[in-house]
Amino acid sequence: MRANRKIVPIAESPRSFDDQGFNWRHIAYLLFVSRTMDRIEERQLVPGKEVLYQFSARGHDLAQIILGSLLTGQHDAVAGYYRSRPLMLALGLSLEDAMAGPLMRAGGYSDGRDIGVVHNLPNLNGPCGLPMSGGVGAQYTPVAGWAQSIHYYRRELNDDSYRGCVAVAHGGEASTATNGFWSSLNIATTLKLPMLFYVEDNGYGISVTSDKQTPGRNIAANLAAFNNLKVLDGDGSDPSESSHLVKQAIEHLRDDRGPVLLRLRVPRLSGHSAQDTQAYKSREQISIEQARDPLPKLKAYLVDQLLNEAEWLEIETQAEADVADALEKAHARPLPEAHDILRHVFCETRGDGTPDLQIQGGLAPGGFHFPPDTTTPAPEPTRVNMVSAIRRTLDHELEINNRLLVFGEDVAAKGGVHAVTMGLADKYGEERVFDTSLSEEGIIGRSIGMAQAGLMPVPEIQFRKYADPAEEQLNDTGTMRWRTKNRFAAPMVVRIAGGFFKCGDPWHSQCQEVKWAHAIGWQVAMPSNAEDAVGLLRSALRSNNPTIFFEHRAMLDDAWARRPYPGDGYVVPFGQARVIKPGEALTLITWGAMVPRCESAAQDFGDQVEVIDLRTIVPWDRERVTQSVTKTGRCLLVHEDNITAGFGAEIAAFLSDSLFFELDAPIKRLAMPDIPSPHSPLLLNSVLPDEQKISTAIDELLGV
Repeated sequence: MRANRKIVPIAESPRSFDDQGFNWRHIAYLLFVSRTMDRIEERQLVPGKEVLYQFSARGHDLAQIILGSLLTGQHDAVAGYYRSRPLMLALGLSLEDAMAGPLMRAGGYSDGRDIGVVHNLPNLNGPCGLPMSGGVGAQYTPVAGWAQSIHYYRRELNDDSYRGCVAVAHGGEASTATNGFWSSLNIATTLKLPMLFYVEDNGYGISVTSDKQTPGRNIAANLAAFNNLKVLDGDGSDPSESSHLVKQAIEHLRDDRGPVLLRLRVPRLSGHSAQDTQAYKSREQISIEQARDPLPKLKAYLVDQLLNEAEWLEIETQAEADVADALEKAHARPLPEAHDILRHVFCETRGDGTPDLQIQGGLAPGGFHFPPDTTTPAPEPTRVNMVSAIRRTLDHELEINNRLLVFGEDVAAKGGVHAVTMGLADKYGEERVFDTSLSEEGIIGRSIGMAQAGLMPVPEIQFRKYADPAEEQLNDTGTMRWRTKNRFAAPMVVRIAGGFFKCGDPWHSQCQEVKWAHAIGWQVAMPSNAEDAVGLLRSALRSNNPTIFFEHRAMLDDAWARRPYPGDGYVVPFGQARVIKPGEALTLITWGAMVPRCESAAQDFGDQVEVIDLRTIVPWDRERVTQSVTKTGRCLLVHEDNITAGFGAEIAAFLSDSLFFELDAPIKRLAMPDIPSPHSPLLLNSVLPDEQKISTAIDELLGV
């Protein structure tokens, strides 16, 4: 999985360690390694245009390495940001990968797919580095999810290997102004999670001074009275002070006494990036920062105490030689090949039929197996509505999968604002079905951390519009497998309600499924009835890919959508549409709440109209649609989403490109105009596709 994390370039001696257990020879070595890498990139590789993104860690490096040296728990995890390479080196990132990543060479943590400062380090049996995000502050809520998973494994699954483990979110002081920081702070403190907020404060967010980020320039002082949070503050450039504070923080977390915020002041001894000239700083400010360089401070701290001058020089020489060797090996790696650039958007199957699994994330890498399923329904005598069908499916999957968790706003005590989860919290307890704070960023972000820790999160977003604050985390989830080249994935099922219901409005009644069709790496299901809801939801809950499961409000208790419960083993594979009504002269393609309207309208045309319910938008059933349109020669697309760039446009483009000469008439689309959903039922019905509008469109196409 990865090389031995303990890099010992020079033989250890009793003098390597101080009375606190720190291996200062190793810390000094990694500090020299980090400085050498930064220097080579800044002076050689960036000017030579071999490295395109470079963020020096000079000044930040010592405290990061000290922290990394203490992350030894079997399930410790850390998520950093673009200046976290020293921390990753301390965690076990190989020198060769550390150089090859920025050089965009093959292999390593992304194979040239992601920028070289965005690391990941999978490890199922030791401390791991969670995939970094290019977004500022996006690391916090996934770490909260990992920290919550530590509690879950230990308390619910009785796994003692998680005892004393910690989760670390590493960011700069500017990141404390983000949604993710505050959301994760609420999660960690209300649940008393073993989470470290490690904030290195260099006083600048690129050029913006810290007084623009937080009042008084000190997030630690501002959070001193925050309940359930231990706050530590000090000088990250001082070896003695920083090591003492880091050790204090980790011991507090390993004793499971709640979260810690550790703010360490550090100098940024370079520009924000290699392109930043720091013209916004005075010469005096730059001189002050240079005087706080932790490297000479470390030398003064160690030489004549644990090392002599010759040993110090020996460590420096060895580090420079090792980096030079790593650079040579990195240069020897081939450039990434483009032939497989389209791979690993979703979980794939090898030639022998077995899945090509990610190293970490989701149930599959841990060897979890589900009972057999079937695509043949075993219907019960009575019909149920979609609410009951979804609830019963969640109930069964919760019963057979002890790693499945259902959560969101109002999910537990109230049973969901749509009553879908009613009774599940009473049955399975608050560790498995629970309410969250009012933060969609936090709901989805923590789901990422849970999925990376090997759980199956099922977060609920109450209404489609409410997912907007979580869009960054949703996008990061979908791209994770691709950007890490199948090292990490975060399978989850995000249940989202939306669409019109009796009335509409701009806040609760949107569908906008095309947004998730356009998002990378997400499966998207839009069932129109209770039977399909059961089969699609069960498929999603057992899938190795993240899924958006759209629960249309108008169909939750709709009479047409009621169906017999199809059995606890019933699944509907994604990408398989259903022919609702066969026909010969026109293909009507639809999904969601438009299906019963289209079926009803088509009845007036006898056997002329074939109605197809796509059921899933990603993937969508190109084969069945192609067969039908080839047969009929005409196509009408009906959906609730806005017409411009709606998913119907994608299908129309596909058909125009592949079946142009088989068409007997232009492809026609019927959808909502480009406005939000109106609240007044009168106004809503004036713009929403209904049976009359669908019938008119069918009649026009058949007459061509």
